[in-house]
Formats: sequence, structure tokens, C-alpha cells
Amino acid sequence: MSERGQFETARKLFAGDCDFFAGATTPEMFPPGRLPEIAFVGRSNAGKSSLVNALTCRKTLARVSNTPGRTRQINFFDLGHKLMLVDLPGYGFAQASKAMAQEWQGLILDYLRGRAQLKRVMLLIDARRGVMDTDRQAMSILDKAAVSYAAVLTKMDKLKPAECDAAVTALTAEFAKQIAAYPETFATSADAKTGLDPLRAHIAALAAR
Repeated sequence: MSERGQFETARKLFAGDCDFFAGATTPEMFPPGRLPEIAFVGRSNAGKSSLVNALTCRKTLARVSNTPGRTRQINFFDLGHKLMLVDLPGYGFAQASKAMAQEWQGLILDYLRGRAQLKRVMLLIDARRGVMDTDRQAMSILDKAAVSYAAVLTKMDKLKPAECDAAVTALTAEFAKQIAAYPETFATSADAKTGLDPLRAHIAALAAR
């Protein structure tokens, strides 16, 4: 199939029905794994919920907050009964209490280690900030858990045109050092609706496997 055909197939998938399926604050609340899953994770306020909304052509599917650390549970969204999109709590929020931060991390780890149907994790990096120490810690955890993950730059519209290529190059080089990282960087903007087609096509291809 041509690239245009792949983009169109993916566009139709993401434009179809997509509904909130479940929210989990403990492993016991995780729904049965009957569909392939794609998870989104990143620093608090990296734009996970905004990206999920943009990919599915919706405004309020995933709750968006300007307050970092607001997402405190794992949210599952059923995409056309073909794929589950999973919005994981953000990490690295300094103002969260230590106990709560450990609880969130534990919940994420329980999810990553226990979902055989998890096809890939999309690790979101705010383009304005680049890779931070907490992102490197997340990559180390994903490597040790043997979970495949891909780099997704968010908020690319906040960069000057001359900065965009440098941001992609730097992130690609950073991820190339990691064991379980997928060798492609996706540069996106939820607000400007750019870079979404390649990411949709990548996710749709994973769902079809």
C-alpha cells in the first residue's frame, strides 16, 4: 500500500468511533486485554491528552488540564473495537507528594509489565524542553521491562522553524542509544494538527498485526 493509502486507512480508523472504556487506579481495575494496545506516556504536561484528542479528531475525549499531574489514573479508550488507546499518568511532576508519585509510578510499572497485548509505548517529549533526566529514567524503565517505545515530539508549533530539525535530530540521537526504542521520531503538534498522519499510520499498522 502506498504512503497515501496508509494515511487514508489510518485516518478512517481514527475518525471512527472512539469511546472512553475504563479508568484504572489499581491493577485490579485494568480491563481485560482483548484488543491491541498503544500507550501514551510522558512528563506531566507533555501533551498526552491533547495528542490523543488530536489523533482522534476530538476535543474532549481525553481530559486536558493546564495543571501538571492532574491525570491520576490510567484511561483506556476503545478505537473502533480494533485498538485500545491508553493514556498513562504523567511522571516527573515535582509538586506531587512523594507518596503519590511513587503510587503513580507503581501503577504505570504494573501496567507495562502485565499487558501482553501492549504493542508499543509512545513516549512524548515536549519539543521546547527536549529530553530531561526524568525522560531518561522512563526510557531505562521501558528498556528493562523490554517494552518497545517510540519517540514523539509534541508542541512543535512552539518552536521556530530553524529549531525544528535540530530538535528532531537531537531526540533521534538520544533514542538511538536505547535498547527498546523504535528507530523513528514523530514530530507533532496537537494545536497545529501537524505530524499526525504519520503517527496515525504507524499506530494503525501496529493494530493490524
